[in-house]
Amino acid sequence: MHYLVTGAAGFIGFHVAERLLAAGHQVTGLDNLNDYYDVNLKLSRLSLLKAHAAFRFVQGDLADRHLMAQLFSEGQFRRVLHFGAQAGVRYSLENPHAYADANLVGYLNILEGCRQHKIEHLLYASSSSVYGLNRKIPFSTEDSVDHPVSLYAATKKANELMSHSYSHLYGLPCTGLRFFTVYGPWGRPDMALFKFTKAILAGQPIDVYNFGEMKRDFTFIDDITESIVRLADVIPQPNPDWRVESGSSAESSAPYRIYNIGNSQPVELKAFIHALEQSLGVPAKMNFLPLQPGDVLETSADTSALEAVVGFKPQTPLAQGLERFVSWYRSFYSC
Repeated sequence: MHYLVTGAAGFIGFHVAERLLAAGHQVTGLDNLNDYYDVNLKLSRLSLLKAHAAFRFVQGDLADRHLMAQLFSEGQFRRVLHFGAQAGVRYSLENPHAYADANLVGYLNILEGCRQHKIEHLLYASSSSVYGLNRKIPFSTEDSVDHPVSLYAATKKANELMSHSYSHLYGLPCTGLRFFTVYGPWGRPDMALFKFTKAILAGQPIDVYNFGEMKRDFTFIDDITESIVRLADVIPQPNPDWRVESGSSAESSAPYRIYNIGNSQPVELKAFIHALEQSLGVPAKMNFLPLQPGDVLETSADTSALEAVVGFKPQTPLAQGLERFVSWYRSFYSC
C-alpha cells in the first residue's frame, strides 16, 4: 500500500521507511532537511531510501499549509506515519517558536490532510517525556500526563489531545506512540549516545547531568521499528461502552489508542556510560553537572498493552545495541 512517512530523513522515519520499502510498499517521504543537526547525515539516510524505486521524496515544511494540502491531494495515501517534528527537550528552552510551528501547526496540517482524504490509519510520534513529573514507575498509559516539564513534552501531549478531537469528530483512527529514549545506527547527533561516542573517541570530557544519578529506558531502533510496523495493521476501533469516568485513558469511544514503546529495563546513566566504554574500548572522561531544566530523573515503560495487541516486546540488550551503534559509527565516520 502507499504510505506517507513524515520526517523520512530523520532517525525513526528513515528506519521505518526503509522497513516498509523492503516489505514491498510504496513510500512518499516528507522532510524539511532543517539544520537542527548535521544535514549531511540526513542526506546520507535519504540516499539509501532513494535507491528504492518505490520511494518518492518531497522536501517541505509541515507548517506549509498549501504544500501539505497539495501533498495529500496528490498522494492517495492509505496510511500516514508521522515522525516529523522539532525534536529535543533542551532546544525547546532556546527556540520555543520552532516547536509551535512544527509540532502544533504542522501537526494540525497532518490531521486536516488525514481527515479530508479519509486516511485509514494515522500513527504519530508522541514521547515518554509527556509523563513529566510522574514518579510512579514503570510509566503506564493509565497514568496522568498533565504535568510536562518542557515545552517539547507539552507539544507532544497537545498532539495526543488534537488526535483525540479529530478521532472523535471525524472518526479518524489515530494511534499515538510514546517512545522511550531511542538509540541505534543512524541515530541523532543531539542525543547522549552520539555526543558521548564522539567526545570519548576524541579524548574529550562528556557532560554527565545530575551527577549520573538518572535512569533511562534505552530502546533499540529495530525494536521501535518492529513495533511501529506491527501497530500499523492494528487500526483502533471505537468502544461504545467506554466512559471517561471508568475507561482507560489510552482508549476512547472514538477510534483512538496510545501505546508505550520502550525496553522496560531502565539503566542508570553511569552504567550506560560504562557499557559504552566497553564497546568503544576507550575510557570516558566525565564532567559531572547538576540536573538540567526539563530533564526527568527516570523513565521506564509499561509495554503490556503493546504486547497484548501485537505479540511483541522490545527487548534488545543494551550491550548488543551499543555494539551495533558503535560499529555503524566507526564505519560511517571512518574512525
